[in-house]
Amino acid sequence: MHRHSLVRAALAASAAVAVSLTGVAAASAATAGAAWPGGRGLPQHVFAPYFETYDTSGDLAALSRQSGARYLSLAFLQTDQSGSCTAYWNGDTSQPVAWSSFGSDIAAIQASGGNVIPSFGGYAADTTNTDIADSCTSVSAIAQVYENVITTYHVPRIDLDVEADSLNNTAGINRRNEAIAQVEAWAAAHGRRIQFSYTLPVTTTGLTGPEIALLQNAITDGARISTVNVMTFDYYIGTAQEMAADTISAADGAEAQLQVLYPDKSPARLWQMLGVTEMPGIDDFGPDETFTQADAATVLHWAWRTGIGTLSFWALQRDNGGCPGTKGAGTCSGLAQPAWYFSHLFEPFTRWW
Repeated sequence: MHRHSLVRAALAASAAVAVSLTGVAAASAATAGAAWPGGRGLPQHVFAPYFETYDTSGDLAALSRQSGARYLSLAFLQTDQSGSCTAYWNGDTSQPVAWSSFGSDIAAIQASGGNVIPSFGGYAADTTNTDIADSCTSVSAIAQVYENVITTYHVPRIDLDVEADSLNNTAGINRRNEAIAQVEAWAAAHGRRIQFSYTLPVTTTGLTGPEIALLQNAITDGARISTVNVMTFDYYIGTAQEMAADTISAADGAEAQLQVLYPDKSPARLWQMLGVTEMPGIDDFGPDETFTQADAATVLHWAWRTGIGTLSFWALQRDNGGCPGTKGAGTCSGLAQPAWYFSHLFEPFTRWW
């Protein structure tokens, strides 16, 4: 995400909703069927901030508890070199897709009623030909990697962060979508539920041609995409931006484009298909693109009103006030803020209905 360059006062009513929903989620997980080892999957509307797995300064399960973010998107999985068909966390061969890599943390999060969404790609992988679908030329091998992630960690969704060079790799795009379709058929045959999401760059008015072409190819290949998650930051326009307004206009444009791609879906279903990912504080462009506490409150209430499916931000390790005035830092937002301000504000968004 580069969007990943290295990427209070919640109202009393919101706090009350958060407490209520925690109980609902815990009860739902406890009564989930045995066919779903990780619980019942994802809520219909979920707050799932990204966690930088390459940042070893914080324990995954511990930070989930501290922040209150019970659902996390884990970034990133990629190959260690171009041409490989083996994925590792952050391309690090010491972190394979295995229980030894984050397995106990993921299980702890699932046991507490949450879950995780492993994410493939990201800006670094997408500019070095190490996203699995760019690197590997075998569709069945790519599908096997996705299946291995699902069976190892019992996850309900796989996220595919496609940007930069990967958006122009038409062969990789087609392989990725064919692999998604294969995995969905495998999951159906084995009684598993799995979703795939695409995380994509966006302008302030919607998706651009390459992102639309990627989604059209998914439709052609029979790949069912549950969520189109747009990254509403790092626009690099050159002028001061009102980031909440930009989020809303970008999402409005994307929803209209999804209407064309999926004409049989109702407006409510299209909004539920949409996700937005913010970067709290000062993003990589600098102070002219600053997502403030007030912006977060505006976006939260807009997200409730429209019924989007996924609300996220990049990344959990940034949600503190440790570096006021610093842009695009991996470990702090650049704002003077309480720790976990954005997490606590967005937590009530998670709902099972």
